[in-house]
Amino acid sequence: MTSAARGELADVEAARPTLARHERFEGRVWNLVSDEVDLGHARVTRDFVQHPGAVAVVALNEAEEIYLVRQYRHPVGVECWEPPAGLRDVADELPVETARRELHEEADLTAVTWHVLADYFPSGGGSSEAVRVFLARDLSAVPEAERHVRTDEEHDMVGAWVPLDEVLAAITAGRVHASSLVVGAMATDRARRAGWSTLRPADAPWLLPPADRRLSPA
Repeated sequence: MTSAARGELADVEAARPTLARHERFEGRVWNLVSDEVDLGHARVTRDFVQHPGAVAVVALNEAEEIYLVRQYRHPVGVECWEPPAGLRDVADELPVETARRELHEEADLTAVTWHVLADYFPSGGGSSEAVRVFLARDLSAVPEAERHVRTDEEHDMVGAWVPLDEVLAAITAGRVHASSLVVGAMATDRARRAGWSTLRPADAPWLLPPADRRLSPA
């Protein structure tokens, strides 16, 4: 297909009918399900992680440094450097408000200026997770008395300001691997090179997976 034939490059929302769903596992954060799907030419079964979605925050200061946290990620057995991030697990909370909350809780920061950098599916073939990456600027430190008390896996989390160019070099050298950092840093660099003209509003439309794939008649 030529570029003229396909038009503007964009994903197409086109959920296929789900004939049946089988709940395989119910977890604390996400579930594992099997859907019987009608593709038109065939009926197939697709197993995937049912995920609430997440946001990540690239907090950029005037020195073009971004704030990163180093957090243990058990499935890969690695302490990964990442931007502050969190699940969309509070009912009716706007994505940008989730981002504000996570920036406060994980980085002890607030921001005046918010934009959308990128939206992505970390593993669209096996998970319904959708991630929105925000750019936060005009930053201020949260007063000591108002800071979040970190517990569980966040208790030993390390934070650091790292120059954006150093982050980009670490990505291309294969020294850092978190998808939120790779997408966030590269999108920030793209926006910077474009004079920030590629940024979208904090409430920009977001293509999300169906929250509840309705079952179709068999």
